[in-house]
Amino acid sequence: MDLLCVGSVAYDDIETKFDKKENVLGGSATFASVAASFYCRPAIVGIVGSDFLPGDMEFLKSRGIDLTSLETGNGRTFHWKGRYHADMKGRDTLSTELNVFENFNPSLTEPARKSRIVFLGNIHPALQLKVLDQVKAPFLSAADTMNLWIDTRRELLELVLRRIDMLFINDEELHRLTGISDMGGAAYAILHEYGLKFLVVKLGANGSSLFPAGAGKPFHMPAIPVDVRDPTGAGDTFAGGVLGFICRSGDISVNGVREAMLSGTVLASFCVEGFGPGHLAQVLGEEMNSREAALRKSLSELER
Repeated sequence: MDLLCVGSVAYDDIETKFDKKENVLGGSATFASVAASFYCRPAIVGIVGSDFLPGDMEFLKSRGIDLTSLETGNGRTFHWKGRYHADMKGRDTLSTELNVFENFNPSLTEPARKSRIVFLGNIHPALQLKVLDQVKAPFLSAADTMNLWIDTRRELLELVLRRIDMLFINDEELHRLTGISDMGGAAYAILHEYGLKFLVVKLGANGSSLFPAGAGKPFHMPAIPVDVRDPTGAGDTFAGGVLGFICRSGDISVNGVREAMLSGTVLASFCVEGFGPGHLAQVLGEEMNSREAALRKSLSELER
């Protein structure tokens, strides 16, 4: 398999200042795999309940996503409910129902074990470790995390960090993990402490920053200004786009990751313009090319 996306497949109830939607297909593995499907053939490792709609299963298949390792449990699918603040930056979690995901125990098929790239979504570090124990020398391993695991499962999370190549993390999580307020100082502390090759800091509307190990210079990728209707899944879309592009290019040099971040940024800009990954899947190649060209122009102007 090309890219293994491990994480949640969920239904979300989302309220923003624009609209209110119920039972929207979501989850970290869902957004990441849909984004990656623009560049490679991803596979999902996760679990859904018996209430998971056949139409949503068909949607994932239509993107060329391998669902061999997507289990169906006896119960309801993981369900998250949240309300975004008026500025579309902060949000309040109203409820989280793990349902079948509570007892999820990832077991990989033989083809999944041989995946070239592995992305561990922001699930419990114990599950991330179980996946790392099963994969066989991937070309690139990457992970995401969240404040909950930093605060409550730090020792396990640190074991994960020592076994991966690339970490996606937002600026708040980075400061929480290191206790260092300066982003550059915090990033290089993480790279040195855990032996990562790359650290990618997600900055929301301010874009993202890449910190490579060694003597490589940090690089900032600006965001694409758009009207945000629903930020859910933007970070996972970005990560899926980055890793999907790398899967296609095979280039994990600093310049190769920079190019991949451009593609991830373009896809994330489309993600936030609508609700759920179905909106993202409707994006056409010419639309992506247009935004990519505009972003390249912005980068060129910043580098002058």
